[in-house]
Amino acid sequence: MTALFVTVFTPLLGGLVLIGVQRLSWAGWINILVCSATFIGASTLAIAVARHGVLEGFSFRVDAFNVYLLVLTAFVGMTTSIFSRPYMRYVCDTGKTNERGMRLYHVMFQLFLFTMLLALSTDNLGILWVAIEGATLATVLLVSLYRTPEAIEAAWKYFILCGVGIALALFGTVLLYFAAQHVVTEPSAGLSWSTLHGVSTQLQPAIMSLAFVFLLIGYGTKVGLMPMHQWLPDAHSEGPTPMSAVLSGLLLNVALYAVVRIKMLVDGSLAASSSPHVAGYLLMGFGLVSFLVAGLFLHRQRDIKRMFSYSSIEHMGLMTFAFGLGGPLATFSALLHMLVHSLTKSAIFVTVGHATHISGTQAIDHIRGLIRTQPAVGWGLLIGVAAIAGFPPFGVFTSEFLLLTATMQTQPWFTVVLLLGLAVAFAGLFRHLHPMVYGPMPQGQQPVKANMLPVMVHLGLVLWLGIAIPGFLARWLDRATELISGVHLL
Repeated sequence: MTALFVTVFTPLLGGLVLIGVQRLSWAGWINILVCSATFIGASTLAIAVARHGVLEGFSFRVDAFNVYLLVLTAFVGMTTSIFSRPYMRYVCDTGKTNERGMRLYHVMFQLFLFTMLLALSTDNLGILWVAIEGATLATVLLVSLYRTPEAIEAAWKYFILCGVGIALALFGTVLLYFAAQHVVTEPSAGLSWSTLHGVSTQLQPAIMSLAFVFLLIGYGTKVGLMPMHQWLPDAHSEGPTPMSAVLSGLLLNVALYAVVRIKMLVDGSLAASSSPHVAGYLLMGFGLVSFLVAGLFLHRQRDIKRMFSYSSIEHMGLMTFAFGLGGPLATFSALLHMLVHSLTKSAIFVTVGHATHISGTQAIDHIRGLIRTQPAVGWGLLIGVAAIAGFPPFGVFTSEFLLLTATMQTQPWFTVVLLLGLAVAFAGLFRHLHPMVYGPMPQGQQPVKANMLPVMVHLGLVLWLGIAIPGFLARWLDRATELISGVHLL
């Protein structure tokens, strides 16, 4: 359990330390150091879970499903902190924020990581709700960091919409506890996920179905599912770019993780009913609508960060559809897609941050000729978009191919819809990409000091996962698939 406590509570300790740091030049390095310690703790925790299967105690539970998400969250947090040190220093030097804002940024960055790691590792559904609400509060302050009217408006929209969503999730959590009281004799275990999972077949189906509706809408707001997605494009476009990387690459995963955990309980309670697949159908419906509509919205964007935020909504819809489809192959593809999407999208936002500094704007029409101005940034954006669009041999292609295969096996008519949606999203991305990368270089556009190491590492991993999934990762994903789908894999 030591590795678990190090993983979860190191960011909290780091945030408290950063409150008292007076020298701005130290804050970025301390941020990197804390994130690196968190990643080491998460890696050690993954080794322990590989040996023992499940680690439980003190209202925590780490199994095959959440352990790889814990490692992913810690890893992306570490690489983003490496990118954010020079990036945020440049932001401060250009007057977008001041030293007080920089201190707030670093403290909230660590508290944001803490709340996500807590949400992923807790066994208590009440603590899960509190942690996701804490992540909302931390990111609201990050969205409003620049204190422009647009940033303040985006922060308020984020706070209000996600506040309504989290309130609905709270009501759903109360309904879960109510259902548990008829089965679980110990009141303190009424919100323990492992306890409820063990007695899920005894939980009252009507109450569990109603609870799932509230929880899906509540946590689905944080996932970015349509029509509860309105906060996400504004938060991306107005907040600092490192926040966009962890928001799109990590927080959306955490919210979807919460939905899937609840679905596992609902599936057990409805197994013997006349409609055992209600939760799956709801996920498929919300996921498919989000996937298709977000793909269409890609064509209408004029802000580069808003464009990639809609790309995130599209991919979260695809994952939600896959989890709703169920079965071992679809579940495996969803888990793999969570991983490769996080790595790819965070790499893209790092590149976008440099591209906006080169051009001095986030307007797509004014970002031109990146490959001529600064080839590393131009190639990084080109390869990143090719990866997220599903070009082989990147890992996104592999996960999408597996999902299409699973859909053809169980719901063949949806295969045509998925292919159409992928084609629309592909066209939306590349109609904007070509002039940004290959267009004529505007006068006065100058290279900037760009840290492309996180981009190269992330895209290299995504390429590796597309060519050959390492054995240890395949075993993690197989065990997580067995846990979620309830089907033993040979």
